Amino acid sequence: MRIALLSDIHGNSLALDATLADIKTAGIDEYWILGDIVALGPDPVGVLQRLSTLQNCCFIRGNTDRYVVTGDRPPPYPSDIGQDSEILKVFAEVAGTFAWTQGAITTAGWFDWLSQLPLERNMILPDGTNCLLVHATPDNDDGNGIDKGLPNEEIRKLLKECSADLLCVGHTHQPISRKVDRWHILNPGSISNPRPPVLEASYAILDANIEEYKIEHRKVEYDREQVISQVQKLKHPGADFIIKHMRGLHK
Repeated sequence: MRIALLSDIHGNSLALDATLADIKTAGIDEYWILGDIVALGPDPVGVLQRLSTLQNCCFIRGNTDRYVVTGDRPPPYPSDIGQDSEILKVFAEVAGTFAWTQGAITTAGWFDWLSQLPLERNMILPDGTNCLLVHATPDNDDGNGIDKGLPNEEIRKLLKECSADLLCVGHTHQPISRKVDRWHILNPGSISNPRPPVLEASYAILDANIEEYKIEHRKVEYDREQVISQVQKLKHPGADFIIKHMRGLHK
């Protein structure tokens, strides 16, 4: 069986279209969507409509999906603002972005579906490998996640209660395939809002049979300037944030 792993789509239907076109050439049996599906991009409804047409597709939520449906928010918080006008600007941008996204998916009838996504899922590969699908770390869709440069000792602390063999995560927007002790950590990278130097949409294919599994990371170019045009035309509340990502300027 061949499984396409996609994470951090972030409401970017142009990047998703390019990725799905590439996937068509690969012969995929299943899709695993690892969260952060709708927020921070110009077309959350378009993304959900495209994903709803896929066969054999399973989903988990990411932290930004939770923000959209619960009202939780990332920092900065109101108590952080004080007299700092820059923090106030970021606070307003964050609040506006999630309110805009919530309005879009609610109007289109997707709010209940998004609110019911699970935190994590367990899957078993044909060779018996136990997989955990979670956006950041076991039992958590948020926080720092598992960064590419995270020391092994820190990973051991995060995974000490994890019984899975293969941990499929997103959140850090970094393609990762890394083994620490008995755990294999797989991050397909991000479809949208990339972290330099990888600016393309990135995903992974898990090729599994009764004897073993193999991982292939793939990158797909798409028109990021067109995404910028979309957010500018929409007067999207998070336009500055999105444009910095599209141009590789976000730290």
